[in-house]
Amino acid sequence: MSAFRIQRYIFREITVPMLLGLVVFTFVLLMGRSLKLVELVINKGIPFGDIARLFLYLLPAFLVITIPLAFLLGVLLGFGRLSSESEVVAFKASGVDLYALAKPALLLGIFATAATGYLTLFVEPAGNSAFRTQVFKIATSRASVGLKPTIFNDDFDGLVLYTSEIEDRSGKMKGVFISDERAGDAPAAIFAKNGRIISDPVLLTLTLRLEDGSIHRRLTGKKEGAYQVIDFSSYDINLNIGQNLASGQKRIKKDNELPLTTLLETRRTAPEAARRTSATVELNKRCILALAPLLFALVAVPLGISSHRSGRGSGFSLALGVFLVYYVLLSFAKTLVVESHFPVILLWLPNLLFLMGGLTLLRFSAQERPLPLPPLPDWRRWLRRAPRPPQ
Repeated sequence: MSAFRIQRYIFREITVPMLLGLVVFTFVLLMGRSLKLVELVINKGIPFGDIARLFLYLLPAFLVITIPLAFLLGVLLGFGRLSSESEVVAFKASGVDLYALAKPALLLGIFATAATGYLTLFVEPAGNSAFRTQVFKIATSRASVGLKPTIFNDDFDGLVLYTSEIEDRSGKMKGVFISDERAGDAPAAIFAKNGRIISDPVLLTLTLRLEDGSIHRRLTGKKEGAYQVIDFSSYDINLNIGQNLASGQKRIKKDNELPLTTLLETRRTAPEAARRTSATVELNKRCILALAPLLFALVAVPLGISSHRSGRGSGFSLALGVFLVYYVLLSFAKTLVVESHFPVILLWLPNLLFLMGGLTLLRFSAQERPLPLPPLPDWRRWLRRAPRPPQ
């Protein structure tokens, strides 16, 4: 069998579990967010199409994580199966060394790196920005469409709103009454002739503007029966759109939404040092994550060949273990840079460690020397030995 046919065969062995893992891992991450989003459809009456857009905007951020993880799993399982059935030994006996066998994994790693890089540098920031904008559109729609005349509305935190009439075209409200309990021990009743909801798509804020009204509040800490009345010609109330939607907005970091060109400009021209550092960290983090699949290829080939000794079931746990080690190291380095003001170059330490470790393991495996690693757990054997409940 020629080296090209062998490499094509290995390519298929890696691709199948990789694609399966990509679907499963992405589905699991989406399900983690789906419960809160589905709740909005059921309890708040938000159209399913709007929620589907939120899923679509979240997808790039999830793929940045699941593509490297799925690729790592595919290489480990692919080479693990080849090694467990002694195919690696047969290939070497036919004159194909380990470096030639690793070429399909490295080629797939380059493709995965290119895909991850494109997502993290360009698509994910656009998705984050679109997600935040879509959340605001949903909130605005819920605030405007959800209001009905002659019905008490409690969609806004701490406020109960009642209006006797709403104009269909302009959305102008007439005969507005509001029970304001946001102050806790000093509730207020607000009456106004007119009102309307104003949205700011830039600041992502909703404001209820009231006209020609008065605020009635019983004063606490004063003599019994003390009462305050404040008349106004115009009064603005900032509306809290609810914890479910607000939390969706607050989770999106500002740097995560910036396009690459804007991030580079912020890094150069921001007046505050903290802002420049934040932009620099975000830029480096995107580049670091883009290179993760290529580094995983160097580590996964020798680990996959050796993992068959601990059982086939160890491939999945090994993939998760390697992945967690990488991201824990990256998070730790980011904390040191942001919180303790270490040099930004420290962010590249996980990539450097994985590069050196991968090359070392690959050389050991090519020389057929035992890898300097502790034995991997065989989960299937552990499960067989676990005590079973009495019949």
